[in-house]
Amino acid sequence: MKPGDLLLITRAASVQFIRPIRCRLIRIDDRPTYDGWVWLDVYQLDARDRAVARRSIFVQRAGIRQGEPARQPAQRGTVRPRACTTGRNRIPPGA
Repeated sequence: MKPGDLLLITRAASVQFIRPIRCRLIRIDDRPTYDGWVWLDVYQLDARDRAVARRSIFVQRAGIRQGEPARQPAQRGTVRPRACTTGRNRIPPGA
């Protein structure tokens, strides 16, 4: 793990994460902890990989998973204006 990595934090890392969170690692805190546990400073991410909160979390190293980047929405083609079917805003013939 290194700063900038995307992580998935689940219940395997700590019982407090009933709902998994995706986050970007800021730093690993070096304060002493129980064997196999670590304090992490992270940015919690939303579905588009935007930071929504900064958090310090206490987790088991063995339960931390590598995260994957959010899926980008499919690119759609260019939008074309639809033809007017009501007759309004039409240019009269011969104008």
